[in-house]
Amino acid sequence: MKFAEILPILKRLFKDYIRKYFKRLILALVLSIVVAGSTAGIAWLLDPAVKKIFIDQDRTYSYLIPFAIIIAFSAKGLSLFFARTNVIKVGYWVCAEMQKQMSDKIILSDTNTVENKHSAKFISNFLYDATMVQQLVSTGVLNIMKDSFTLLALLTVMFYQNWKLALFAMIMMPLALFVAKSLGKRIGKAAGESTDLSGVLSTLLSEIIRGSKIIKIYQTEKLEQKRAEGAINNLNNKFIKIGTIMIRATPIMEVLTGIMIAGFIYYSGSLIAIGEIGVNNFFSFLTAMMLAYQPIRSLATINMTIYHGAAGAKRVFEIIDKEIEINDNHSNPELIIKNSEIKFENVDFKYSSTIDRAIKNINLKIKGGTMAAFVGHSGAGKSTILNLIPRFYDCQNGNIYVDGQNIYKVSLNSLRKNLSLVSQDVILFDDTVEANILYARSSASKKELANACKFAAADEFISRLPNGYQTIIGENGVKLSGGEKQRISIARAVLKDSPIILLDEATSSLDADSEQIVQNAIKNLTRNKTTLVIAHRLSTVYQADVIFVMKNGELIDSGKHSELIEKCEEYKSLYQKQLA
Repeated sequence: MKFAEILPILKRLFKDYIRKYFKRLILALVLSIVVAGSTAGIAWLLDPAVKKIFIDQDRTYSYLIPFAIIIAFSAKGLSLFFARTNVIKVGYWVCAEMQKQMSDKIILSDTNTVENKHSAKFISNFLYDATMVQQLVSTGVLNIMKDSFTLLALLTVMFYQNWKLALFAMIMMPLALFVAKSLGKRIGKAAGESTDLSGVLSTLLSEIIRGSKIIKIYQTEKLEQKRAEGAINNLNNKFIKIGTIMIRATPIMEVLTGIMIAGFIYYSGSLIAIGEIGVNNFFSFLTAMMLAYQPIRSLATINMTIYHGAAGAKRVFEIIDKEIEINDNHSNPELIIKNSEIKFENVDFKYSSTIDRAIKNINLKIKGGTMAAFVGHSGAGKSTILNLIPRFYDCQNGNIYVDGQNIYKVSLNSLRKNLSLVSQDVILFDDTVEANILYARSSASKKELANACKFAAADEFISRLPNGYQTIIGENGVKLSGGEKQRISIARAVLKDSPIILLDEATSSLDADSEQIVQNAIKNLTRNKTTLVIAHRLSTVYQADVIFVMKNGELIDSGKHSELIEKCEEYKSLYQKQLA
């Protein structure tokens, strides 16, 4: 990153995040001035200390000067403590705000954005990049204030003692700054690469955890070990590179400091010899110069922190600034449900990751309170139909209506409030059974919860769990069977009590016994509700009020089971393959 790229990032960082804590930064600034003044005071006090105590042997000063030095060090320590405390808090507050904005963006983003987002990379952005910004604020801002004032104060002491020596000492400063600037650019680039590699490693580890059984059954442990080792080595090598670049400044600064001190001793010796300065001036100047070493080194390498933090902030801003394609327009009217009739009118849709349209010119009508099934081979467009109704995606052409109201012209919240979804991939949280079911409606009473579980045929197995409704079910319900997960999902939908139910292959992965139990639960769920069903197994949908046959994204036929057997070759073929 070039400085021209960094500057607008830093401006935005200050304007949007740091400025609200301006009072705390002003306090840190004042305290930094106190730190600078006390540090310079310590150096200056060595002048009278040498002259009055060691040369003149004035006993009064032998008490006063040590006391003054203690006061100066105490003021420096306390001021530095409170300055750091303030700025560290600001850094973590800024970091937390960025993390909240990133999490909000993901939570509120449309399905397309979320599915195209590399989850592990996002976690890396969330943790690593935001932390780099925190370090920039906590360390960089304080060091710039503290070290700038300290260096200025010490230079004042040095010029006060002897301007020739001061000018000599300042020769080395531009060299240090130049070296650090070049190193900072390389760090910024390496930091970006390390974030990407962290995402790769996080993804790999997540896949290994999820695919533990597959790894074992196919005996690919060595392969996964090799993949993990490679990812770990790549990331560690990148971190080593960053660390090497950062510490490269240390020997350079040490060499420059050594040259500066050697030159200073030689030059000051000649000045003492001709009587231009005294020994007291020499020791005071030497102390000021040695104390200046730390702020010079810090300021020389501060651009590394700036480049690092700016690179992190840039990636965070990319997430925060990502435009949400499907937004809820709060000025739109509420959806008013009457019969829950659904209508598709000339609907086309294409996923952003594909060239061909997923569905083409779909026209259909589903009467309220009826069950409509969608059948067809994989890739026919069945799931796309369901995904368009809750506006997980928006169609490119055409319109969708619920009770004659265009879903694109009503509030998104009111639309989704009237929908429930039960899918093959049940999403459960690492929480209690109760919490997972109440996710649909947290205000529900204990009685409503119990009734929902009875309707979903879930109450029996829940009662057998170690802690009943308070049993922790593990990540994504790992402690439950497939049928039990589905029944919890159905109980959630029952509790929400929406007039429109979307069933996406809800029984496709269940055994015969579990399927029968879940089918009975689904009958309870869908009674007197408008229901859209997707299923590969025709046995689960042949009793639907209307069956829509999909092929290559097109609606090729519709009717009841008995009608389609007679007139639709595609449906007949599907039926014969499964049931005949």
